[in-house]
Amino acid sequence: MKRAQKSKEPLRKFACTLVLVGAGKMGGAMLDGWLARGLNPKKIVVLEPQPAKAIKALARRGVRLNPKSKIASTTAVVIAVKPQSAPDVMPSVAPHVGKATLVLSIMAGRTIAFLEKTLSSDAAIVRAMPNTPAAVGRGITVAVGNRKVAARQRKLASDLLAAIGKVEWVTDERLMDAVTAVSGSGPAYIFLLAECLTKAGIAAGLPADLAVTLARETVAGSGELLHRSPLDAATLRQNVTSPGGTTAAALEVLMGPGGFDTLLTQAVAAATRRSRELAG
Repeated sequence: MKRAQKSKEPLRKFACTLVLVGAGKMGGAMLDGWLARGLNPKKIVVLEPQPAKAIKALARRGVRLNPKSKIASTTAVVIAVKPQSAPDVMPSVAPHVGKATLVLSIMAGRTIAFLEKTLSSDAAIVRAMPNTPAAVGRGITVAVGNRKVAARQRKLASDLLAAIGKVEWVTDERLMDAVTAVSGSGPAYIFLLAECLTKAGIAAGLPADLAVTLARETVAGSGELLHRSPLDAATLRQNVTSPGGTTAAALEVLMGPGGFDTLLTQAVAAATRRSRELAG
């Protein structure tokens, strides 16, 4: 994988029209990121049948919400609806896609072939998989484009995705199922860790509120340490583990037969299979 370079041109220089189809949690996070990076609200069109109050409020800043008039000069269309809704939504997206339009989809499991079939085989399409830390600007997104994506369109896609975190590109779309299983679904695994650590603390005798705080701050702090440190995860783990100590005793359980490594490998495999099933 090659990491996308940070854009040298701020989004405030975006001169045409950007259409966001779907403004739920992820679409809303992207919208917030674009505005924070200087994208002119008047250049944004949001198509969302059930807009939240926060999205409605953006209309007062100039964002065009569900306009009835024709949308002109569409440079990019970002599709952020649930994959199950795609068959119903895509016919309404097609009229906004011209020969020079970038289509950026963040729908899980929906392939480039599906998008080409429902839009146009000539469409420039980027399929991307972000994750929920995008809500705080700390997401990670992996993207792949079809052969119609020009260099300037790839850069635009990187700029739009970089508003919610880091961006990686791959050339093999088949990797996207595993990407979905690792980083797309990954935050749920981390939240489950915090949940289980809380329960374990309570079972060990801690007051519930203290167990919640300890688990939450330990997971968050460890993640931040991993983010900032040049050391890899294995080394950081080893640095916490004294021979014969309390951590070693716990890891003997977690790293034993049928332990954390085995379970997580099985979990990622199950999520990968499900992603392929969703793609049909």
